[in-house]
Amino acid sequence: QVQLVESGGGLVQAGGSLRLSCAASGRAFNNYNMAWFRQAPGKERNFVAAISWSGITTDYTDSVKGRFTISRDNAENTVYLQMNSLKPEDTAVYYCAARYALVGGNTWSSNSYAYWGQGTRVTVSS
Repeated sequence: QVQLVESGGGLVQAGGSLRLSCAASGRAFNNYNMAWFRQAPGKERNFVAAISWSGITTDYTDSVKGRFTISRDNAENTVYLQMNSLKPEDTAVYYCAARYALVGGNTWSSNSYAYWGQGTRVTVSS
């Protein structure tokens, strides 16, 4: 089992920045690929960014490329999402997710992830 706890959400004006954190506990953190998803009100949960167990490989949905950066600190069992140049359309609940690195699956699909945090709300005002 892996327990995930997100933090860092809040209210920010358009153009501002936030840094989300996801603290993991339980099994060896560096055995897991990590990702961030988001869910806007009334919409489905969508992929935002992912990072491999080593931190070497990252992936982003097109709408956040150049604005968001995913990173991880395996010594601290934490994954981060630095969000810059925020837009109102970034408003959503952001979820951290984990999947065992040796298990295959679509990085962009929520079905590939076995462990989820409770979410942290991000609101971007115009």
